[in-house]
Amino acid sequence: MYDLAALEAALTETIFAGKLHFASVTGSTNSDALAAARAGAPHGSVWFADEQSAGRGRGGHAWQSVAGEGLYVSVLLRLTLSPDRLLLLPLATGLAAVEAIRAVSRLDIDLRWPNDLLIGARKTGGILVEAHSSSAAVVGIGINVHQRSFDPGLATPATSLDLAAGRPVSRQALLITLLQRLEHEANGLLSADTAAQIPTRIEAASSWVRGRKMVVHGPQACTGVTAGLDDHGFLRVETANGLVTVQTGGIREAE
Repeated sequence: MYDLAALEAALTETIFAGKLHFASVTGSTNSDALAAARAGAPHGSVWFADEQSAGRGRGGHAWQSVAGEGLYVSVLLRLTLSPDRLLLLPLATGLAAVEAIRAVSRLDIDLRWPNDLLIGARKTGGILVEAHSSSAAVVGIGINVHQRSFDPGLATPATSLDLAAGRPVSRQALLITLLQRLEHEANGLLSADTAAQIPTRIEAASSWVRGRKMVVHGPQACTGVTAGLDDHGFLRVETANGLVTVQTGGIREAE
């Protein structure tokens, strides 16, 4: 279980101080955060749970949220950002998650555009950012930490930090580090120069966004070779019919 007093103490100097909301079981931490945002909850409010009964990822996909086995957290950020910079928030969150997982578990994490955290070919986490308004967004992050078994029907085979590291990884340490890194990345979006570096940083952190043959699923379905990100963080794919800039959807490696 989480040590709530120790969490509060560790986050005293952050925007999250005094704004942690824990539930043993909830439907969805993102749903909780969105409801609280509508009621006026402040910037930096955090909702996390030991178990979700209706956890979800992008595209309405269910996110398995077994009690005590994963990190399930959502953060309300109220940031005065231009629409172009707000588009970069999911990618900035991915960078924060990669850095936090590496720091706590010493594992190498790969980013699959736009929102998947992978260890090798296996998925260990995902990100769901939902806008509440032009200046507020809920950042949801789910990470498999202690899981030992997974649904065999998953589109991408899964793993957990414990399985990959060969030892137990602390959810408490991971949550603290993740929130600290998220604050750092969110603050970076306030600077035009720092925000402009995010697509380049994603390319350095991901083996998926350049030079790999991919199938794109979604409204811009196509097949081609990834050709990096544009300034908005959209994925460019070189297809037989020319360059496609993919704004939404998901990617899988082509067979």
